[in-house]
Amino acid sequence: MIYKDDQASLKGFLEDTSNLKTGHTPGAYFPESVEEISLLLREAPSAKRRFTVAGNGTGTTGGRIPMGDFVISLEKLRNIGEIRRTGPESAVVTVQAGALLEDIQKKTEALGWLYPPDPTEKLCFIGSTIANNSSGARTYKYGPTRSHVSRILVILPSGDLLDLPRGRHLADGHGNFSLDLPYAGHLEFRRPMYRMPETSKHNAGYFSRENMDLIDLFIGSEGTLGVIAEADLMLIPLPCSIISCLVHFADTDDLFRFTALLKRPDNGLAPRAIEFFDEHSLRFLSQKYPEVPETSKGAVFLELETSADNEERCLETLFGLMEDCEAMADDSWMALDREEQMKLREFRHSLPLLVNEWLSRQQESKISTDMAVPDERFRELFDYYRSSCEQHGFVYIVFGHIGNAHVHLNILPRNHDEFLEAKSLYRKFVAKTLELGGTISAEHGIGKLKTEYLVQMYGESGMREMARLKRYLDPDILLNRGNIVPAGYLDMGNQ
Repeated sequence: MIYKDDQASLKGFLEDTSNLKTGHTPGAYFPESVEEISLLLREAPSAKRRFTVAGNGTGTTGGRIPMGDFVISLEKLRNIGEIRRTGPESAVVTVQAGALLEDIQKKTEALGWLYPPDPTEKLCFIGSTIANNSSGARTYKYGPTRSHVSRILVILPSGDLLDLPRGRHLADGHGNFSLDLPYAGHLEFRRPMYRMPETSKHNAGYFSRENMDLIDLFIGSEGTLGVIAEADLMLIPLPCSIISCLVHFADTDDLFRFTALLKRPDNGLAPRAIEFFDEHSLRFLSQKYPEVPETSKGAVFLELETSADNEERCLETLFGLMEDCEAMADDSWMALDREEQMKLREFRHSLPLLVNEWLSRQQESKISTDMAVPDERFRELFDYYRSSCEQHGFVYIVFGHIGNAHVHLNILPRNHDEFLEAKSLYRKFVAKTLELGGTISAEHGIGKLKTEYLVQMYGESGMREMARLKRYLDPDILLNRGNIVPAGYLDMGNQ
């Protein structure tokens, strides 16, 4: 096992996209097998070491950044196994935690299979996407990462290797799990006893549901309950063809009506992605793409999976919906071949780059939301975002996963006073989201930056439930200290 403690080697572990700048670590371990991870954890209490498990630096909440603990990097565990067919329309591939999502997608698609989760950042470790239950544009149709993982291998803080195929360990009628392990011995613990919000995306705190599968407790736990070292990913056949398009609207109400019609199950379209760009996002993009119409008040990006049998019918239905909702059809962008779709994909991904260029000239960090609400409450939250930002005179953009009632508001401060003002407004957005029955994080997770808002969401009783579980599975608080559960709740012990 490789160990590094020179500052030049450690610097990269002290940053991600969260702009958190207070991280520090005495050293980083680079295990090359699950047995080496197990040994590190077994020896940790006597060696007085704690660990932060590091992803590849693509996260937004500071989860990978150590606050004085040692780092465990999984970058040496990169193997991608051979695809194994499990049925006429299904297959599975075993991957190690440090394999890149991009490499997995390339290998599976080259062989005619699709791994549906599609987070925007392709250079993330697959283990991190599982620990974070990552999602993306295709989540509208396919759900988050959790829906596509059939097995994980977890190394518990005790050093035990816990192999979890889906369906093997289910909570009993009282919410209890029971395990017998070589190092930890007999474990009996209860799922967190709280209700999760009724949103189509939710990634804040530990998963909990009646009769839940134990695998789902570890998926989305942000490395606080164990180290996910290996996983079996479920694959489906690669779609025959894709229709991609960007549809512009001169009126926001027409755009919302179009989105609602797209989501109706009786229209036969079944989009796999429905994304949104507000007029301010489009103005940013027009710097690079002058063909963006000046009169557009917003645009919807969508993807449809089609076959030779239904492509023409899908196009007719789509054009009919556009006409019914008075879309700017002549200004919209239809991408029917791979080359045009790559151009449209580049268009979508240009927005954060253009925003970051603008921010670099202001020397202030953006304030961004990751909240989602039940579908029927989304318009209320969206209008609240816009009216609040307009009242404050902020520069802002709204974009993202409108299909899941989950968009990202980015406030772009021009000076430090605006930054502080925006931070204060963010707290009002949290309160409004919770009032509407929503979640404070739909996809980015909690990490170290959002723990105070998690307390606001679940209250004292919910946080004690999370702390109880963390304390039981990790009594020495060896893993990812500071993520999800604030230290104060862990200090309360099992009260």
